[in-house]
Amino acid sequence: MSRIALITGGVSGIGAATARLLKAHGYTVVANYFGNEAEAQAFHDETGIPVYGWNVGDFAASQASVAKVVAEVGPVDILVNNAGITRDGTLHKMSEEQWRSVIDVDLGGCFNMCRAVIEGMRERRFGRIVNVSSVNALSGQFGQTNYAAAKAGVIGFTKALALEGAARNVTVNAIAPGYTDTAMVAAVSAEAMKAVLGAVPVGRLGTPDEIARGVLFLVEDEAGFVTGATLSINGGKYMA
Repeated sequence: MSRIALITGGVSGIGAATARLLKAHGYTVVANYFGNEAEAQAFHDETGIPVYGWNVGDFAASQASVAKVVAEVGPVDILVNNAGITRDGTLHKMSEEQWRSVIDVDLGGCFNMCRAVIEGMRERRFGRIVNVSSVNALSGQFGQTNYAAAKAGVIGFTKALALEGAARNVTVNAIAPGYTDTAMVAAVSAEAMKAVLGAVPVGRLGTPDEIARGVLFLVEDEAGFVTGATLSINGGKYMA
């Protein structure tokens, strides 16, 4: 029986690329989405991957929805916390809603989802969790105090949970993508994008498939000695 992988934000961008790649490698994949029903349905029709809609920033919804996935598909062996939002603005102009919504989804979503699966993983003595952070968690970014804080928190969360899960063969790692060719990055102005690309040594955006390959490596059974790590895939923009 193949491992079951649940990917949040799994119907577009990095999440969709990861879902397709894991399915191609024999995993049973389930994709979460929130808000865009038409996009989710089109993804399901194209791939055959089951889609479930809920807001990962909502603790109760995450608990109930994961329980539904387990009942209908099976226990979750692999969790990829990819769902994320941005609400950019300089701090002196940032509203509480801009701050809170990003923290609740990008960081709170990691807690909500991991809390929903961690007990089962510990009991079965197997789990692979990959939390998607960002290059901006490592380098900082003007106008993104909320996003950088949330994504940096994801890295700290990852390291702590890795220590808790290690004795039960539950690995927890983070991926810190650089600027990647997704809808989120497409919203950046042409002028700002020119500046971004000028700071990337390889001179281009990453592709969702390139990030997905990093996820694939970390979720494999054979990756059991890799835990608490942050894998940077950023074209050389920031080297830690």
